[in-house]
Amino acid sequence: MLEVTREKFDGILKKVAHFNGLKSIDRLNSHFTVAPVPAQNMEKAIQQSSAFLSEINSGVLVQNQSGQVIGLGSKSRNAQRNAPNTERNPTDPTDTAEKYEYRCEKTNYDVAISYEKLDLWAHLPNFQEIFNQLIVEQEALDRICIGLNGTSVVSPTDLVKNPMLQDVNIGWLEKMRRAGSKGYLPATASKNQKIWQITDTGTGDYINLDQMVFDMNSMLDPWYRSRSDLVVLTGYGMLHDKYLKLIGAAGNDTVKQVARDMLLANVTLGGRPVYQVPFFPENALCLTTFKNLSIYAQAASRRRLLRDEPNRDRVVNYNSVNEAFVVEDMGLAVFAENIQLLDAGKIAEPAAPTPASSDDTTGKTGG
Repeated sequence: MLEVTREKFDGILKKVAHFNGLKSIDRLNSHFTVAPVPAQNMEKAIQQSSAFLSEINSGVLVQNQSGQVIGLGSKSRNAQRNAPNTERNPTDPTDTAEKYEYRCEKTNYDVAISYEKLDLWAHLPNFQEIFNQLIVEQEALDRICIGLNGTSVVSPTDLVKNPMLQDVNIGWLEKMRRAGSKGYLPATASKNQKIWQITDTGTGDYINLDQMVFDMNSMLDPWYRSRSDLVVLTGYGMLHDKYLKLIGAAGNDTVKQVARDMLLANVTLGGRPVYQVPFFPENALCLTTFKNLSIYAQAASRRRLLRDEPNRDRVVNYNSVNEAFVVEDMGLAVFAENIQLLDAGKIAEPAAPTPASSDDTTGKTGG
């Protein structure tokens, strides 16, 4: 590490120690509990580093490691009138008919940065910002990946076997699967298939994705079906398959190209706006609201260790937090996967059934 790099890195250590009330930077060489204000600031920075995390309830602090979901957002109708000479009886607008539980699991978000890379940044005036942003952005991306792909809680995790962090925690989509008929749209049982077939010939389950999403909307609890904040969450693949032919059909016709561009600028499915989310499973859709998805972080659970490791020519930020991925209300979400857009007349072969996860250590369902 260059001397100028060493000085700037020491400056980071001094600030971290100061903000966390530590007497010296030597204290950073062993795990310490991040102070409340720095912990909240980090949660805020993680949220703001991602457009998706900025939309959902990210970094919600809870006191207990497990308990009943908070119930963010209004879920009922409260307007009423009491009879003369009777007491008024307010109701909780966040209450749901079903009670869901959460459990915050410890997750390590450790980051190593080589001396070589730090030396490349040393001449930049925003060295500290670059260093902190790398840590924050990586945790944000990992949180999204876990929320969309996590299916179990295993120790130790195996990144080779589970490159999408499937064994780190139980994510939102897996909780929808476990909710059974509520929150999860299973494949057509009458055809004994594990896939949804979309074809304009009428021989599949739906003629197009718009029809499917329109049907998914009817599966929400009745009081949610007309909400204006419903969105369709999906990955790049679904929209690519849907709009590839449309883009090609415009050819070099200027009028058609303008019409096409206007359509692509306001992509919808079933009349609902579409939001592409990083790491979203291929061939899947989820109809819900952003605020129905939450990430709970247990207060005072964030631990950190920041130190220089000269034996490996790097500095390391060891960082962990207890967190849970929560669906606030299953009645406000419908998830469908294994969707295939078929060419006219083509019938897909049923996919092999996905084996149930056997290494989950929580045994929780719902939120």
